[in-house]
Amino acid sequence: MKGKRLVRFQKWMARGSLAAGMCWVLFFSFAYIEEAIPDKIWIEKGKEGNFNFHLPATGEVGQEGLEVFGNQSPAVEKDKIKLDLNESFSLKSQEQGSYSISCKLFGLFHIKEVAVEVVEETQVVPCGVPVGIYVKTDGILVIGTGTITGSDGMDYEPAENLLKSGDYVKTVDGQVVDDKEGLIEKVNESHGEPVILGVLREEEYIQLKLQPVQVSEEEYKLGIWVRDDLAGVGTLTFYDGQGGYGALGHPVSDLDTGEKVNMGEGTLYEAEVAGITKGEKGSPGEIAGVITYLDQYRLGTVEENTNVGIYGSLEKAPPKVGQENYFPIGLKQEMEEGEATIISTVSGERKEYSIVITDMDYNSENKGILFQVTDPELLSLTGGIVQGMSGSPIIQNGKVIGAVTHVFVQDASKGYGIFIENMLQH
Repeated sequence: MKGKRLVRFQKWMARGSLAAGMCWVLFFSFAYIEEAIPDKIWIEKGKEGNFNFHLPATGEVGQEGLEVFGNQSPAVEKDKIKLDLNESFSLKSQEQGSYSISCKLFGLFHIKEVAVEVVEETQVVPCGVPVGIYVKTDGILVIGTGTITGSDGMDYEPAENLLKSGDYVKTVDGQVVDDKEGLIEKVNESHGEPVILGVLREEEYIQLKLQPVQVSEEEYKLGIWVRDDLAGVGTLTFYDGQGGYGALGHPVSDLDTGEKVNMGEGTLYEAEVAGITKGEKGSPGEIAGVITYLDQYRLGTVEENTNVGIYGSLEKAPPKVGQENYFPIGLKQEMEEGEATIISTVSGERKEYSIVITDMDYNSENKGILFQVTDPELLSLTGGIVQGMSGSPIIQNGKVIGAVTHVFVQDASKGYGIFIENMLQH
């Protein structure tokens, strides 16, 4: 009897292990397919968009307004078409609009809805030239807090555990302050009486009461480090036929907090490469640029700071870029692993450098393209990708497909890029 119970127990354990194993397989299959299928795809109006996900899943798409070619078969609902996502298919529409594909695993388990956007054919001018970026913060950015020595010789920390790095001071005692000078003036006017700061913290507006510390006869301080503007050099990615542009492929972030800057007004200027620090393992290189803040070197405005780049209006075409040198854009489904180029002016001359695209992540916001620099000249000059090259356009098969965004700290020859459609749909 004891032996029989042992055999039954072993059989039960084997069945349990098999069931658990099947659950793990199902879970990982689901997670892999969910990640591999794009959240959103674009097709150009009047043109076929060709897709082949090579995934063991199905999709259902409505027939109205969207033509489907390839492996379709009737779905459960008469007004829908069923797709085998392990086979190639094409989508086409004659009208701009939004559609969706409902994706399922084994035809049973819902994975995700893929947004399908039908857009007008788009062309842009790829730039790849350095630009000077100057922006004012929307509010006064708090970098940190610290200790101050009062006029009595004692040390104080009036902002400790109240203000935080990344806060934005918007008002003092209900009055708007636009810059550091305004904040200093209001604090000095307090004559040591408590002040109420209106602070924006992670999208929430709060009020904090601080006690200024007297440091001299007419000077009072709060013990905070602040910033109200930023300046730097980046790369202009493209401009369009309506006077708009996109640059960087990632946000302007504060060097100390590492956070995207809440931006007020900003200006774009011409810039020149003044020097290059070559990238080495563990130490990313950078471009040193010269910006001349004079009206004759002004290129335009900076109006938006987003996770996929900065945007604004150009008042004139940047130097070294042809006025009518328009390229079509390449959508995600048109891209392929293999040879491509980036446009950069790191040498002082605007030219294309060879890279190889090694992988793609369709759902990454600004690291969807993984590539390696293969151009001997660029490797000799910079070691690969260095800070300041963010925004350099990526070209493949005569189309603008993306822009450089990040470098591998441990290997400057490798970098990430953003899909151009992500920049265009900001």
